[in-house]
Amino acid sequence: MPRRATIRDLAHRSGVSIATVSRVLNGHANVAAGTRDRVLHAAGQLGWHGGRATDGDVVFVRCPYVLSDYFGLIVSSVVETAELHGMSVMMNAGKGAAGRSPLPALPDRPGVRGAVLILPPEPTEDLVMLRDRRFPFVVVDPRTAPPRDVVAISSAHFAGARSLMAHLVGLGHRRVGIIGGPREWSVNDGRLAGYVTPLIELGLLPPSELLRFVTEPNEAQGHAAACDLLDLPDPPTALVGFNDKIAVGILRAAAERGLRVPADLSVAGFDDIDVSRATHPMLTTVRQPLAELGRMAVTMLLRMIGGHELDALHVELATELVVRDSTAPPPSM
Repeated sequence: MPRRATIRDLAHRSGVSIATVSRVLNGHANVAAGTRDRVLHAAGQLGWHGGRATDGDVVFVRCPYVLSDYFGLIVSSVVETAELHGMSVMMNAGKGAAGRSPLPALPDRPGVRGAVLILPPEPTEDLVMLRDRRFPFVVVDPRTAPPRDVVAISSAHFAGARSLMAHLVGLGHRRVGIIGGPREWSVNDGRLAGYVTPLIELGLLPPSELLRFVTEPNEAQGHAAACDLLDLPDPPTALVGFNDKIAVGILRAAAERGLRVPADLSVAGFDDIDVSRATHPMLTTVRQPLAELGRMAVTMLLRMIGGHELDALHVELATELVVRDSTAPPPSM
């Protein structure tokens, strides 16, 4: 597969700096006419089109999960942003896509210029293979910690979880149950570390009896884990879920036991998807910029396709604590 021209190649061919090439490609006026002509001539010789689409340009989008409100928001944003830049999209999504991995064949697919991989289940070795073949791709919400030189974008999970637990601690909660996600997901590690930090700062080490983990972060498994925690001899005064769907399961378990939320039990989630505003009471949660994750992924991919260097390879977007009606001081206060 022939190597695509980079911005460095343009600078070398035209005899100017990378900064000058960038100004020409971005249409800046403060470039001498002769210099501009030289750069554009070099671009024509090298077949450069700067990450902008031409006929047949395709971005491959892999999301081997049900396109629910979480994944659906990210995928929709990726598709809309890619099409805004004139690129076509090849989708590999839904549970049916979770079988044989398409990654090894991606560099050889005609017309596919790059890929956006959303929570890819493939092992790190597959990502390294794509990197070594110089195939542009961006990982969104990586399942495991990506290699240092693989471009990845995610939310600030640790900071978001820490702000949520600090909110509960500030209300007076000390016995807080935590329902985490799949143990092998790095995002679970980040959120769990964020949840326990405010408690540790008070000298409280969360007991293992208040920790539960699910294999799939959905309402049903959240309900089952919440039942275990609420049936303890000394139940928690607050429960936090790995995501909003787990929090919905917690609300159901509380209602089955006649517990009022938040008078008897505070409940919080993570993500701020639509369901967080459809519950009664509405959920306190942490807002992830899901649509921005998709937009940023395409922007970074286009820069890679265009040969631009990325100074920040692992990018975290800020989260925001959203306090609603499902949290209050514990009943003893």
